[in-house]
Amino acid sequence: MDTDSDLANTPERGGHGAGGHVPVLLKEAIDFLAVKRGGTYLDATVGLGGHSYEIAKRLGAPGHLIGFDKDPAALGRAAVSLQPSAVSDGAEGSAAGVQRTNLDWPRVTLIHGSFAEVGERIAPTSLDGILADLGMSSLQLGDPARGFSFQAEGPLDMRMNPMSGETAEQVVNHIDERELADVIYEFGEERRSRRIARAIVRSRPIRTTKQLVEVISTAARSMKWKHERIHPATRTFQALRIFVNRELDDLKALLEAAPRVLKPGGRLVVISFHSLEDRIVKDAMREGLKDKYFRLLTKKPLVASEDEIDRNPRSRSAKMRAAEKV
Repeated sequence: MDTDSDLANTPERGGHGAGGHVPVLLKEAIDFLAVKRGGTYLDATVGLGGHSYEIAKRLGAPGHLIGFDKDPAALGRAAVSLQPSAVSDGAEGSAAGVQRTNLDWPRVTLIHGSFAEVGERIAPTSLDGILADLGMSSLQLGDPARGFSFQAEGPLDMRMNPMSGETAEQVVNHIDERELADVIYEFGEERRSRRIARAIVRSRPIRTTKQLVEVISTAARSMKWKHERIHPATRTFQALRIFVNRELDDLKALLEAAPRVLKPGGRLVVISFHSLEDRIVKDAMREGLKDKYFRLLTKKPLVASEDEIDRNPRSRSAKMRAAEKV
């Protein structure tokens, strides 16, 4: 374990209190996590620190909160929101060395990395709980330079860790038409994937989000798509983001590691936002039930209340599942 030293209409992992968005299903997630004072908990997708802050308040000293995130900018913001005891491991703009002012605050360790690394970086049977909110943060969606949103002009980047890996621009311009169609179909569940891939290949090079949106929208008009609730570029952008960031592979790695790093009685809570994620979480928890290392806490996924949806329409697609290690 480390010592002190992760779609434009996707719900966001916000901060707490003034100036930040209330995270999706906050009360439900914290209730199912059943935080024990003095325990050790992992926020696998710390984002801007919204869920983490609520966990930390309940943990108190000498508890330990560990947070993972691929995005160094998000970790830097989280380190500030999780003062007075936040310490960063490679986070941009970290609050390392901040003077502790609240003696009943847990130790906080922020790790710049994917939650796919949990099995390697967290000691076996050391955690009382794991929370993974798979939504994107407002920091990522709100910055056109990151390229996640089709609603703003920006470079086709889409990397959650902007310091490494292949960009969406490289994927769009360099892989062959058949592979591109497979990516759009598999990760975007877009039934028109082959026509979209063909239109993209014919329009190369494509450098910006606006260019890609125009190509997809033109293809949609030429095929006379019927009016849909979502923008025609939604599924393609989702597919590229998932592919670039290896999101589903990373999720599978986290779910595989969870039973090893949780203590008996430890809880796993996952909030997903599309069917691909939810299916993987559901299958992993049901396999744990079958093999008798998980007890399911949610027979069906919890969804946001109408009041929450009214306050935050992006919570509409959220589904939460929870399990306890036996």
